[in-house]
Amino acid sequence: MSHSEPSHREYPAAREKTFFGHPRGLAVLFGTEMWERFSFYGLQGILLVFLTANVMQNGLGLEDTVAVPIASLYSGAVYLTSLPGGWIADRVLGARRAVLIGGIVIMCGHISMAIPVSGAGLVFFGLFLIVIGSGLLKPNISVMVGRLYDGDSDARRDAGFSVFYMGINLGGFLGILITPYLAGEDRWHLGFGAAAIGMAIGLLWYVRGWSRLTGTGVGPSRPLGDAERGKVVRIVVISLVVAAVAIAIWAATGTLTLSTVPTVVTILSIAAAVWYFIYIFGEAKDVTPAEKAGLRAYVGLFIASVVFWMLYLQMGSILTAFASNSVDLDSWSFHLPAGGVQNFNTIFILIFSPIFGILWLKAGAGFGTAYKFALGVGLTGLSWVFLGYLQGRADSGILVALGWMVVVYLLLTWGELCVSPVGLSVTTQLAPTALKGQLMGVWFLGPAVGTPLGGQAFAFLVPRYGEQAFFFILAGIAILTAVVLAIFSGGLHRLMGQGGHGPEANLETPPEPELGRGE
Repeated sequence: MSHSEPSHREYPAAREKTFFGHPRGLAVLFGTEMWERFSFYGLQGILLVFLTANVMQNGLGLEDTVAVPIASLYSGAVYLTSLPGGWIADRVLGARRAVLIGGIVIMCGHISMAIPVSGAGLVFFGLFLIVIGSGLLKPNISVMVGRLYDGDSDARRDAGFSVFYMGINLGGFLGILITPYLAGEDRWHLGFGAAAIGMAIGLLWYVRGWSRLTGTGVGPSRPLGDAERGKVVRIVVISLVVAAVAIAIWAATGTLTLSTVPTVVTILSIAAAVWYFIYIFGEAKDVTPAEKAGLRAYVGLFIASVVFWMLYLQMGSILTAFASNSVDLDSWSFHLPAGGVQNFNTIFILIFSPIFGILWLKAGAGFGTAYKFALGVGLTGLSWVFLGYLQGRADSGILVALGWMVVVYLLLTWGELCVSPVGLSVTTQLAPTALKGQLMGVWFLGPAVGTPLGGQAFAFLVPRYGEQAFFFILAGIAILTAVVLAIFSGGLHRLMGQGGHGPEANLETPPEPELGRGE
């Protein structure tokens, strides 16, 4: 019997390497992220409507110009904490434990929101917990996906991220489908509870599949030394004290309001992004010249991503407000909740994700990352041009038929598939070996900066110029960005090629092994 054991063990090991042709660990991360996205998008489907619903409907009764920046801030702030979350995984916890702890904190946040008490205290505390937990989970689960493909082809990595991305949107579809109907018009805490259950299922799936992740994400890639640990503790303590004093002074001046908080956090997001790029180019250790060349290209892609997210991630805020105020939600012989309109996006993602994955495989090196980004940002801009046209019809007193929103979300989805999964993939490729978690945190700073910027633009432009002008102005910014990026795509690809990551990377072998990623 002892002679049969080796072959018996080899057989399952071979089988575990296939999940739609990808490493078996992808199934674990696919399911975990799917249920986390169920909780996130389920909440996003009802948050703005809850903020604007009147007190008789158990809502907070806020004006659109106050509620939209808050909802946009929430959508962006869950990405802002990805930078420290990536650092904590790289230096302290390791990616695998960071994902577990982050999921637990997110679940506690949803539970806080689900407690049926009057007032907004537990709701905003719950949002705070979700933001903190997402910072640990989001960047590090994506890093783990990338590490499943260490040493593999870029095209297969892109295809793997497209499969992972389909899981994200399957969870989003279920969340938006179920949560708004549970919440109804006044049962908000029931909807918040559904989000908590979704995150709990994701945690169970993750723990159950722990062993299938093999060595992926175990331990920090650059553990803190004893001297560094003491320094970090001092910095954290000082930072917390300074923040507490600043908030106390802010509150004492009477300017700490629901309108000013989004503005301040938006400014902090921009400062964080600028600071980190300065840090990684000027201070980071063990970054080779080739890796720095790839990072210079990444700056251009990052700026384009900020513009993309500024428009795209308004689905839970500006586009939900548009659906609530200007769209005939009963035009298909049944009532669709305003937040439920977002599911056009998730339906199209489920349809087109595998198609785009195949397209990227077929295109190969001939259609590089920068061209994909330019196409995606341009398509997103066109969707907002169409929104501006529809807003003009609504301003004339004509309710927009629900079918027109299909066109808006189709264009948004195509833009998303050109930018988001490709951006996740190129981030794991261009990240210096010892800074993968932190650079993934930088990728998530794109939506952290862009999303609240869109909310701030809404609060500033709409009262002055109207909603139609607002849509056209942001559409113009996106289309101009796409044109500029397309013009400079060749140069960006050459920089990426120096580090072994761009379309040109396959044309020649790097002269020295240390010029690559060190994988």
